Amino acid sequence: MSALHRWLSRLAACAAAGALGAAERAPSVRPVEPIPLPRAHAHNDYEHARPLLDALDCGFCSVEADVHLVDGKLLVAHDRSNVRPDRTLEALYLKPLAERVRANGGRVHRGGPQFTLLIDFKSAAEPTYAALRPLLAKHKEMLARFTPNGTREGAVIVILSGNRPENALAAEPIRWAAIDGRLPDLERNPPASLVPLISHSWRNVFRWRGQGPIPPAETARLKSLVRRTHQQGRRIRFWAAPDNPAGWEVLYEAGADLINTDDLKGLRRFLLQKRQKQSAK
Repeated sequence: MSALHRWLSRLAACAAAGALGAAERAPSVRPVEPIPLPRAHAHNDYEHARPLLDALDCGFCSVEADVHLVDGKLLVAHDRSNVRPDRTLEALYLKPLAERVRANGGRVHRGGPQFTLLIDFKSAAEPTYAALRPLLAKHKEMLARFTPNGTREGAVIVILSGNRPENALAAEPIRWAAIDGRLPDLERNPPASLVPLISHSWRNVFRWRGQGPIPPAETARLKSLVRRTHQQGRRIRFWAAPDNPAGWEVLYEAGADLINTDDLKGLRRFLLQKRQKQSAK
């Protein structure tokens, strides 16, 4: 190698080392946090490519996971035939949420609202809850806590749906979960700390399917149900509602607290547009 070539090689090596040192000294760039969307609920969240994470990236503040008790483990899937031993409730949801809460100063979304983890029991209520209880206790630092004297808000509120162990929860002096109610619970009026959310099938209450304008009588009925739910200190959600902008608009304007969707990006765009319009007023 000639003297010129040796000099050029040393010059290139020094330049590369300098660039590496500058990169190491440069402050790390924090990724842009998504805007939290308190009314966005990911229905059957586990069916997305990245369970929980896709919803979080879209700013969702509520997700739903169906669980089956299989050989002592809580496995996440819609149908029992689709369970996999690696897709546990803890691996897909509880651990990632706990890690995120620690990283974000005590919240799932930094500076955001309480996050809802809706767990839909597909297997028998009592044994499924018996398997869930120790998992919740393990992650209790991030969870809402319920006692006879009141509720301590946590970064995450766990609400149990499907085959609901309501009697078991009602009998516990300290618990880390609540119950997902149904419209008849508005008549029964249990404590809001036990049943903080009312969920019901849209198709069992309304005939409108998202095409054309919703009949005024159905709009009035929807608003009445929302108003009554709020008067009792609860939130309300409808599943099987039209999952399109027309359906989202009806639910949004009526004041439904959680808007169900399988279209994460579509609902995100819709809610951000609503946010922008409100900010412009």
